[in-house]
Amino acid sequence: MAMAMTEHDPGVPPIAPVPVPGRGASFDQVFLESYPRLVRSLTLVCRGDAEAAADCVADAFERAFVRWRRVSRLDDPVGWIRRVAINRATDGGRRLRRRDRAIERLASTTPTSVDPVEPADRSLADAVAALSPQQRAVVALFYVDDLSVADVAATMELSEGAVKYHLHQARERLRTSWTPNGSASESTNRHDGARP
Repeated sequence: MAMAMTEHDPGVPPIAPVPVPGRGASFDQVFLESYPRLVRSLTLVCRGDAEAAADCVADAFERAFVRWRRVSRLDDPVGWIRRVAINRATDGGRRLRRRDRAIERLASTTPTSVDPVEPADRSLADAVAALSPQQRAVVALFYVDDLSVADVAATMELSEGAVKYHLHQARERLRTSWTPNGSASESTNRHDGARP
């Protein structure tokens, strides 16, 4: 009977734990294992702009490479890289706001790049983009990067209470601003009660 409890639904692939390289890992190992995941989570911080997220993560890895002798001795070198990338993304907010104003002025121009977000997810991406930078960051780290509240707090240099507050505020805003097919509350509650 216990065996049946541990089996997963054959229609749903099992969730494999994400390896996180730690102290003493090589730069190449950290880059190969962490880059895609960091870009995914930073994409939300960057308002759905995967290219900007990739730039922030690449810049963070470049800074880590120059300091690798010191960074590799940290307990969590990926956490250091994540923090640098998030700082770059949130510091770039002023630049993004200027860019957004310029885009508004040029609204009649046809876009030249392909949007990395699928059309079905566009309304969610727009709703997340409307969140404050802090809320976008904690949502990205908690839901996309699958960090615990404690890890998000350490990464963002916030208290756990502040992380829970930002998650709560983000969920509330998403509940009111994103309701495709009435599924908003189901989507935004996926972790409610689990960790925060």
